Formats: sequence, C-alpha cells, structure tokens
Amino acid sequence: MKQYLIPFLVSMVPLIELRGAIPIAQGMGLPILPSYIVCIVGNMIPVPFIYLFARKVLEWGADKPVIGKFFTFCLEKGQKGGRKLTEKAGRGTFVALLLFVGIPLPGTGAWTGTLAASILDMDFLPTIAAVVLGVLLAGVIMMTASVVGFSFL
Repeated sequence: MKQYLIPFLVSMVPLIELRGAIPIAQGMGLPILPSYIVCIVGNMIPVPFIYLFARKVLEWGADKPVIGKFFTFCLEKGQKGGRKLTEKAGRGTFVALLLFVGIPLPGTGAWTGTLAASILDMDFLPTIAAVVLGVLLAGVIMMTASVVGFSFL
C-alpha cells in the first residue's frame, strides 16, 4: 500500500492532478487497475471542499498583501473556465463540465472545473457528478497514454 501513497498525493495537487499521478504510477510499475482507482479517489477527495469553500477563501484573500496575487490568479482562472463552459455549452453545462474536466489539456481538470462550476453557481450534485465522470474519462485517457508510452520504453 505504501507505494500507492505518492500517486495518491500527487493526484490531489492542483494543476497536476491525476494527469501527472497516473504516469507516475505507471513509471513506478504499479498495476493498472489499482493505480487508476487510487488516482481517481485522490483526485476526487478535494472536489467537495473546492466547491464549498474555495471561492469564498479566494475572494477573501484576493486583496491580502502576500497571497493576493495568487488568489486573484486562481479566481481569474476559475472565471475564465466558467466563461469557456458557458460559451461552449449554453444549457448543456453538465456535459461541458464533464468534457472540460475529462479531456486532459493544460489548465483543465477537477480543481479548475469545480472552481468554475462554483463561480457559475451550478448546483452541488450535478457538479460533483460531472466532475466524477470527467475524472473517470481523464483517467482512462491518461492510463491509455501512459501504458502505451511506457510500453515503448
């Protein structure tokens, strides 16, 4: 179990998430299914807390001296993600959020998607469901890419 701790913790880190944790797990030679599950769980643990508290904390800290620039950056990132979601989706924000989280591109993922949904005032349960499905999709994509990539090495 100890060997799964690194991918588990990495999958919780903003911007890296399971997009970095799954290749790390495969680089460590961990079995595919258990490492996939560990990375999914690790990536999902912060999501409810991000939805419920991140926006409030970021708004509170945006004007503080030391942390203000970073907090403002995070808020702007969430607002930008929210705008992208609404522009592309219209009324289909659930599917747009799922794809935003699920397609592993830089700047997308569970953290940004959940923050964007919070800023857009999306309901809690649809947000969590879309993010879970998106994380599962991103996990499949990253696991496939990692297995294929490491098989060439």
